[in-house]
Amino acid sequence: MCTETSAGVRVEVPAGTVVLAATPIGNVGDASARLVALLERADIVAAEDTRRLYDLANRLGVHVSGKVVAYHDHNERNKADGLLDSVEEGATVLVVSDAGMPTINDPGLAIVRRAIERGLPVTCAPGPSAVLDALALSGLPTDRFCYEGFVPRKHAERMQRLRSLRAEQRTIVFYETPHRIAETMPDLLGEFGPDRRMALCRELTKDYEQIRRGTIAQIKQSVDDDPPRGEIVLVIEGASDDEARNSAPSALSVEDLAVLSIDRAREDGLRIKDAIAQVVQEHPLPDGSLANRKQVYTAVLEMRS
Repeated sequence: MCTETSAGVRVEVPAGTVVLAATPIGNVGDASARLVALLERADIVAAEDTRRLYDLANRLGVHVSGKVVAYHDHNERNKADGLLDSVEEGATVLVVSDAGMPTINDPGLAIVRRAIERGLPVTCAPGPSAVLDALALSGLPTDRFCYEGFVPRKHAERMQRLRSLRAEQRTIVFYETPHRIAETMPDLLGEFGPDRRMALCRELTKDYEQIRRGTIAQIKQSVDDDPPRGEIVLVIEGASDDEARNSAPSALSVEDLAVLSIDRAREDGLRIKDAIAQVVQEHPLPDGSLANRKQVYTAVLEMRS
């Protein structure tokens, strides 16, 4: 089915199809003609937050004519098949998140997977992306990059993730929250060193958009001096050839395992022996065997003494 927007643009609204549509990440002017037409004509709109959907529609001057259902992290698996039953009957089901593209740290993956399993068509109405926006504005290499989602919240998990990326030579992109950035920057400094280039991008496409560029040490200082507000994307330079060689994966020392175990016990409320068992299991030696738990426990006792 074709429809014409108020601007005179003819847009195809495909029947019997799941459509993932990107919504503005800040500036409502970034909404595409396809998004407007889909909001007006889709039979069902599956929205991460229905209130935000109606707010966006009001700002766009759009009347949402289809049925609106809540579709979020807590119910997407249960609701996917019901929505796909409607697709099978010829409905256009539009999936939108609060901002950006569904499935990218937002709901949508469950319905895509089930649609593929059931042989039903899925398409995208692409648009704004905080990841690509930040990458383009960072000034860092864009030919090869990896997106790592949100920086892990717990210290032990964050250190494990950053340590695993020491030798990564592609540009690295993370999401981070304003209330955790002060904890994350020292860890970035410790794992990647002070001289790697990075960009801290906040409030992308909004009135107060800001891109802080510099070395990790410089960005850390800027966070200390002027804590950033709003949604944050971190873009970090990949490792140089020398850094990659020097950071080649190796077995963690007993002392490293002890530190991770102490962090795990404190953050997850575990007995230290249980934390050690988990950490040792997660970090096998190069030959596939596991570190000696008694040695790790002894190192923990020495650190606590």
